[in-house]
This record gives sequence, structure tokens and C-alpha cells, in this order.
Amino acid sequence: MSAYPDLFESSSDWLSHTLTNATADLPEFKPTLTDGTRISRKSVGVLHLTPPAGRANPNQEALIVSAGIHGNETAPVEVLNALVSELLKGEWLLACPLLLILGNPPAMVAGERFLDANLNRLFNGAHGKHEYADLPEAARAQFLEEACRQFAMAHPQALSHYDLHTAIRPSRREKFALYPFVEGRQVPEGQCDFLLEAEVETLLLQHKAGTTFSSFSSSALGAESFTVELGKVRPFGENDLQRFEGIKKALRRRFCGKPCSAKQAQFDHLTVFEVVHEILNTGKNFRFHIPDDVANFTEYPPGTVIWEDDDTYYQVERSPQAIVFPNRDVPVGQRVGLMIKSR
Repeated sequence: MSAYPDLFESSSDWLSHTLTNATADLPEFKPTLTDGTRISRKSVGVLHLTPPAGRANPNQEALIVSAGIHGNETAPVEVLNALVSELLKGEWLLACPLLLILGNPPAMVAGERFLDANLNRLFNGAHGKHEYADLPEAARAQFLEEACRQFAMAHPQALSHYDLHTAIRPSRREKFALYPFVEGRQVPEGQCDFLLEAEVETLLLQHKAGTTFSSFSSSALGAESFTVELGKVRPFGENDLQRFEGIKKALRRRFCGKPCSAKQAQFDHLTVFEVVHEILNTGKNFRFHIPDDVANFTEYPPGTVIWEDDDTYYQVERSPQAIVFPNRDVPVGQRVGLMIKSR
């Protein structure tokens, strides 16, 4: 008997079940598929999948893939949901352990980026700060950290984490990834090949550890982790999923344990930038001089003042710099944007 009806109860698929039970405290449920694949529904929106004993894991890896950390970033959620449905229908066999996460179900239901606090600023222990006490999103960050720790301990193979997002703003580079900072670490060639396979042609190297989900898994678990931006924010049902076929095919290939395919002619080169400055809302009469409608990767010449407050300012020096993730509407102390330069 298929585990499908029991796993998602009366819901048609994983996404529907997650939205229906967004605020429910469901017990862990552990069905087994007819091929021997074991599934643990750890919580609403969290699935731990393990291939049957004896099945080859040719790439000798374990994968964490997350989406919906921001509730209005729906296309990656739909991609993961489709891949889970394919697996449960027997369209392909799982080769490696997976932890699949839909991060913020209540915000997904509301169609909002977050409800009380930005979930992607609550990792690496930030959820324990007093200002987040008793907030559901802080509890979710703590739970997801622990789920990832348990997964990493259970599967000591090479661990990768891809946290999938879509951007609030339009972007001059539609798909790009961020590589969290870990002292002395270089991006493996195989990870670069995977990004190109997923039609992600731009990589940003971050300059310090942070409180994002991918920074947590990278620094605390030793994973090869990436935040992957795949396009523009749109509501459920309004995404052109053809634009996300690259990441879907690349993930499916990894899930099945197949080798990386040959590079496509149009996706054969990764453009690399490095972060040179993180803009924070200082609260000291902070003034951000970037227009609200500017696109990611908009470039500014030397001499441009990006922000200032009562005490200091930031000015582009020597060579042009571009901005990503500009967002003036954040609390004091949080990120307003990143300044980057090409390598």
C-alpha cells in the first residue's frame, strides 16, 4: 500500500497538507513506501526521507533542501512539492538521504514574507534573543536547527544544503546564489557545476557569518550551503514554473544519485562577486539613498554615497559596486542591503 494517503491524510499533496495544518502540532509519522524508502514526517512541512538499506548512493551524499523560509516566495515551494509527488508516485527512486523543509507555513498561508519576525534572520542561535521570546517564528527556527543537526548526525556523508528563495525585487541577474562565509573555505568545483546545471549563473561570496539558514548549516554543520535566488516573488498559482525547470531537474538528478550532466552552452560560466559591505539600519537617523524600485545588481560608480546616519556614511570607493537585496523597511540592526563587486 502506498504511504501517500496516510502521509498527507485527506490532503492531495505535501503542500496542501502543509497549508491546511500550518499551525497544527502534529505528531511524527513514519510510513514506508512500497520500495522500502522510509519517510518521517517530523512536523508540518518537514520530511526526512531515507532510501532502503542496500540501495546505492553513488554520489555519497545527503541533502537538505528548504523553501518557503519566506512565506510569499512560492515558486521553490511548488518545485519541491512536485518532486515529492513524483517520488511518492514511483516515477523515480531515491538514492540519497533527504531532509525537505517548507520553512514558514503560517506565512505561506497568509501570503506574507513573515508574520512576526523574519525567519531567515533567526538562525545560528539568534532565535534565543530576548526580543524574539515567545514568537512562533523563533520556535520554528530552533526546531529547524535541531532537525538539521539530527539529520547531519544520522547521515555523515558529504552534506549539502540548498535554501531556495525568490527575490522581492526584479534583478538584472535573475538567478543567483550566495555562499556563506566560513574561514578558509573555497567553493568546490562540483557545487559550481550544480549551480550551472540549475541555470544559476551568478555566485556571491559572503564576507562574514550571519543568521540566515544557510549560514547556520554551513558554520554549525559543516555543510556546503547556498542561499539560491531563483526569480521574482509571486503568489501561489501565478508562477511560470517553466522558468524553474533548471533547479527542478538538477535536484531530481541529485535525489536519484545520477552524475552531473555536461554543461549547456548557455550555462557554462559562473560569474562571481564578493560582498564588500553589509548595510545595516543603524537607527541613528539612518538614511538610505537607494530608490525603492531599484533592481538587484544595479551598479553605482565611485563617489556614490549609499547610506548615512548621524555619525558616518558609506561611499563607493575606487571601483564600481552593485547592490543586492535593498530593503529600507527593516528593524534597527537588520540588513538593508549588500554591496558587492566582481572578482
